[in-house]
Amino acid sequence: MPIFDYLCLDCGETSEILIAGSGDSPQCNSCNSDNLKKLLSAHSSMSGPLKNSMPGPGDTACCGSSPGEASCAGPGSCCGRG
Repeated sequence: MPIFDYLCLDCGETSEILIAGSGDSPQCNSCNSDNLKKLLSAHSSMSGPLKNSMPGPGDTACCGSSPGEASCAGPGSCCGRG
């Protein structure tokens, strides 16, 4: 089941939404609107070797910085945006 990024054209918020099937109609996580624009998103890449399953001080996959310096919230997040 893929996760897609959507921009809500009503409230302007960006949401990550899990799509379970082709008949799913995604809704904004903030205002529940279905007036969404699907965004192009890129996968995360590691610029250093994987140390743990969670980002750590030696990993540099968080916006080119170590997770502690960039305030990463965990896997799949970047620069404190979860």
